[in-house]
Amino acid sequence: MRKAVNSQKDSQQNNKKSLTNMQMPRFKQVCVIGLGLIGASLAQAIKDNGLSERLVAVDRHAPSIEEAIQHGLLDAGSSALSDVVAGSDLIVIAVPVQAVQAVLVDIKTAMDNGQLATDCIISDVCSTKVNIIDAAKSVFGSLPTGLVPAHPIAGAENSGYHARRATLFANHSVIICELPTTSIVAIDKLRWLWEAVGASVMAMEAEHHDSILAHTSHLPHLLAFNLVEQLASHDDNLDMFRYAAGGFRDFSRIAASDPKMWHDIFFANESAIVSALDEYGVYLQTMRQLIIDKDSTALMGLLGRAQAARRHFGHMLASTPYTDTSAMSASYNITPSNTVSGTITIPGDKSISHRSIMLGSLATGITHVTGFLEGEDALATLQAFRDMGVTIEGPDNGKLTIHGVGMNGLKPSKTPLYMGNSGTSMRLLSGILAAQPFDSVLTGDTSLNKRPMERVAAPLRAMGAVIQSTGHSGTAPLSITGRDTVGKPLQGAEYDMPVASAQVKSCLLLAGLWSEGTTTVIQPEVSRDHTERMLSAFGYPVTVEGNRISVTGGGQLTGGDIAVPADISSAAFFMVAAAISQGSELTLTQVGINPTRTGIIDILKLMQADISLSNETHVGGEPVADITIRGSNLVGIEIPEHLVPLAIDEFPVLFIAASCAKGRTVLTGAKELRVKESDRIAVMAEGLRTLGIDCTVTEDGLIIEGQGTESENGEVNNSQPVFGGGHIISHHDHRIAMSFAVASLRASEQITIEGVETVNTSFPGFAELANHIGMSIQVDSTNA
Repeated sequence: MRKAVNSQKDSQQNNKKSLTNMQMPRFKQVCVIGLGLIGASLAQAIKDNGLSERLVAVDRHAPSIEEAIQHGLLDAGSSALSDVVAGSDLIVIAVPVQAVQAVLVDIKTAMDNGQLATDCIISDVCSTKVNIIDAAKSVFGSLPTGLVPAHPIAGAENSGYHARRATLFANHSVIICELPTTSIVAIDKLRWLWEAVGASVMAMEAEHHDSILAHTSHLPHLLAFNLVEQLASHDDNLDMFRYAAGGFRDFSRIAASDPKMWHDIFFANESAIVSALDEYGVYLQTMRQLIIDKDSTALMGLLGRAQAARRHFGHMLASTPYTDTSAMSASYNITPSNTVSGTITIPGDKSISHRSIMLGSLATGITHVTGFLEGEDALATLQAFRDMGVTIEGPDNGKLTIHGVGMNGLKPSKTPLYMGNSGTSMRLLSGILAAQPFDSVLTGDTSLNKRPMERVAAPLRAMGAVIQSTGHSGTAPLSITGRDTVGKPLQGAEYDMPVASAQVKSCLLLAGLWSEGTTTVIQPEVSRDHTERMLSAFGYPVTVEGNRISVTGGGQLTGGDIAVPADISSAAFFMVAAAISQGSELTLTQVGINPTRTGIIDILKLMQADISLSNETHVGGEPVADITIRGSNLVGIEIPEHLVPLAIDEFPVLFIAASCAKGRTVLTGAKELRVKESDRIAVMAEGLRTLGIDCTVTEDGLIIEGQGTESENGEVNNSQPVFGGGHIISHHDHRIAMSFAVASLRASEQITIEGVETVNTSFPGFAELANHIGMSIQVDSTNA
């Protein structure tokens, strides 16, 4: 029996609704075939958003049609297409995949009878696509110009008309297969419809869609059904289900789905699902054998990579931080305070943390790392080597165990290596990957992908590397062609660096480990030598002759113990905090005082800061010491250019110190600051002016007019405010954010700093540690 019913509500109400929602209808009549969860939810979303002048539906279940008309959802409905379809310019098929061909037959009949235009848009919501296209070819002979196969990646535990939700598709993906036979108008109009109901639309070829969904949706459902059947078949099945833990309940939840629907999907996507099952079987056999062999290292590697990958791809796809998924945007609200005191431990050195992972992974044997910095940048490096097959246990309270794969043991990553915001990771890895036999792609977040990479790509090309950067400015993503494709190894070269840069130097030295002959880097000024020190610690010979550093290819690295000292770049914020505030005394324990990093100490001493070192020793080949800083009467200076490379990352906070000093401070020779996470010269100048400081930007530096004043005895008075209050935009640069936080110690009013979520890139826990010594920072997260 078929039944046609018309709603009492006319199109005027639809038009009124559309104006209310600021959407003009682009369809005269939409016909939804199938009022299950997806079909009814789409119908409700179309109705609520006023996207069509009329809305009709077809469903065999008469009560669903009657209720939908009663609720005012439909203008008409029936169990037969021919009763309601006339005049429709969009048909959405929302029936099980095995029923689609019969629906297409009815649609063709309606076209042949003149009820539908031949260019009517025909779409679907099925989770397989190749079979839908094949069915359309079978029915129509050639594909209709209005056919746009689609698949919304959305669902719910409950199904049927009563489970419908107009918001079901909001913030979910919809895949559209843009066939070459389909009109552009049809594709654009369907894309508009899905975006209008809140979905994010992406295009994908039908075969690729079916393969992806076979792995990510169809296979998990199949396994869930199978696991429940397996447990239910046991003699002690009651106990099995009674004592099933949360993992079983979570995984098997999807086995409560409609069996008929999944029966049809499994058959419709047979080829892709069988392929996914075969691949899964290989992985199961591998894990089975690891357990039988009690291969602890390999099993930990597999489990660790899986755990890390689960988090990593979520962060990568959403461009969110590794260390805080809840705070997509954060700010500091800082109340001025006058003094800091105490004894604190600073997190591990970021530069050394990076290199410990890189060289530990390439070494033979096991490397144990302590003091590892669990910040964004170092975690990006860690993940990259996991992606290339290295087993890394941890991090656990700064401890890592790296099972090195040797100089030739890295494997190609199946995805681009995501560096987050870490320029160090990308530039140093470029040197390593340029020498590998396989192709690689390096990418990062929006900020990193704007930063210059030709400074490493160009000299690597001179060694024979094949690297393609992006755009006219030579930015990431970087595509690196493997040596197996190139056909010959890298060649050792001599490179005279135009600007001192530890990242460029390290990149070329690392590439030199695989190069034929000797690679020599000549630096105009001394720069950080962590790479040279750590290569030596891993047993690789490095020759240092003044500013000439050389390595010869073909050697080996041997694993060992690496203790990462506290990061002097992170310590710099607290050194300046104590130096600019009255009555302060602060001790920072076991900070790395590598002579290529102590520019911050030398410059502060030239400004007459009260700094002393004690308990000097060596940890993992790096010199360390306790640093004590007391409130000081700072004076402005002309910063010696030879100290600039030794304090390149610390200049943002040194600008705060210069603002509190008496007299003018002049920085020159610091172009490197313009190509960091932000243009640190311009951004700091902007913030300083906001807080009332007079400063002048030059081509390669900054001139700051210090606001320090003399007390009655002629000494600089470090108790008076020099900064006002204000709103600072950090441009999501972690060092900018922390520097202006330090300025609050000499501010007269509250300072608000936007974009501080990136502080976790180098200094997780900065705000908490600052508050511990007497500062007053409140962290506000907009999406917490």
